[in-house]
Amino acid sequence: MVSEMDLFIDVAYNSLIKKDEELCGDRVEIIRLEDSTIIVMADGLGSGVKANILASLTAKIASTMLKEGADIYETVDTIVNTLPVCKVRNIAYCTFTLMKIYNDGRAYIAEYDNPPFFLIRNGDGIQIEKKESIINGKKVVESEFKLQESDVLTVVSDGCIHAGIGNVLNLGWSWDNVENYLTRNTKCRRSSKNISRDLVQVCWDLYGGKPGDDTTVVCVKARKPEIIDLFTGPPKDERNDSYVIKEFMKGNGKKIICGGTTSNIASRELGRKLKVNLDYFDKDVPPTATMDGIDLITEGVLTLSMAIEKLKNYEDSFAHQDNFCDLEGKDGANRLVKILIEDCTHFNLWVGKAINPAHQNPDFPIDLSAKLKLVDQLVEYMKKLGKHVNINYI
Repeated sequence: MVSEMDLFIDVAYNSLIKKDEELCGDRVEIIRLEDSTIIVMADGLGSGVKANILASLTAKIASTMLKEGADIYETVDTIVNTLPVCKVRNIAYCTFTLMKIYNDGRAYIAEYDNPPFFLIRNGDGIQIEKKESIINGKKVVESEFKLQESDVLTVVSDGCIHAGIGNVLNLGWSWDNVENYLTRNTKCRRSSKNISRDLVQVCWDLYGGKPGDDTTVVCVKARKPEIIDLFTGPPKDERNDSYVIKEFMKGNGKKIICGGTTSNIASRELGRKLKVNLDYFDKDVPPTATMDGIDLITEGVLTLSMAIEKLKNYEDSFAHQDNFCDLEGKDGANRLVKILIEDCTHFNLWVGKAINPAHQNPDFPIDLSAKLKLVDQLVEYMKKLGKHVNINYI
């Protein structure tokens, strides 16, 4: 059940790998608990394999210990004792930021040598009081505060602050410049994924497409839960049609139907007229339809597979220019993906297991297993985007 009182902690991150390296030296771990979300961002010294191992070790130790209920002192003490110190420069082999954010908005953050976090509230940068602690000889900066609805909390590795050094900018981007960018950008972006992607895209451009350092942006947005119900495919037993439609329509979130047979069932059971839109915004995407009380109606398998391809491109690094993902299109696949990315925190899928006669046509060789495979892919990408997913097979 989604509590009206609780916020949804919308978390997303994006990373750039330093040019000529295979692995990223930054590592992010996100663990969702019943009452809270733990987020760790670790930045290994240098780049490549060594940095990746150090960051992975740090992020794993920290997230596991915090999950098991260890306090910050035990956690930092363990990390400091586990990781070596660079003898030449006498600096730690890994810096990190630890966050624990409760569903009621309470936030606890510990920072060790990473750039200070950004907090944007109502379009303004907010400064939070911090206290310094010495743990095992290391200075850790701690802060405790309460997130309000629509607050955006952003943590970056130093590759973000230094973006552009020796390329577009002489001295790189400063912390203040990043904050200014975030105050402007968060006004027009609803989801944390869009905010983190946009900031990483700017870093990519400042580096001229050749990142001089591993660059990571972790974005947390406190949102009210937004529920999307998506119904696709007729139920295995048509006697369940009425029950399923009643259950599907019960919630107060947005409603999406994918599939011609499914939309006809809804039209019949609800006694509402189904009207097909004859405007083709994209000749490759089947047209949409409209019905009172349903926010989006699309064709089934083809539109779903196109939407999944768009989600994949959106999730993949935009560094591959051929993976550009435009969400402004008016066709069914674009509209579906935009709703799933921006207007959704909780995603309920209603999947009918009847075999669609249309799919038995030899010219259209898609069977039920292929459809269920598409559903699995959709679920995988929605989870990657940090959405809470629930599936009902019927």
